[in-house]
Amino acid sequence: MEPLFSPACELVGWIGDDTFIFDLDLETVAFVADGHAWSMRSCVWLGPVDRLTCMDRQGRPVVWSWARAITSRGSPVKPGRPKRPLPPKRPLRPLNPHRPPTPLAPTSGWSRLTFTEWLDEAAVA
Repeated sequence: MEPLFSPACELVGWIGDDTFIFDLDLETVAFVADGHAWSMRSCVWLGPVDRLTCMDRQGRPVVWSWARAITSRGSPVKPGRPKRPLPPKRPLRPLNPHRPPTPLAPTSGWSRLTFTEWLDEAAVA
């Protein structure tokens, strides 16, 4: 499990095995298929995921992990909808990570969406 941080370096969630995204309560809120994040609840496309950086639909980072460099990209093309996987068993709660230093701003800037807004299909529709 890798921690996911907001641009302000606040812990907002976790990503496990580069496949499932969890909130702070370790509820499965999204999954990753073919380099893109999808809402677990509704299978709505959230945006690309690259090197543990979760981006919005415009390719701007929403959350990131210190395990990999923060990336951004131009507006991605919406991929075909994948088959929704079965949710994993709830993982054991990881230890709270140390707060990372504030990263440099990505080339395209940060997303305007918070992690919660990114997960909310109404905010990204």
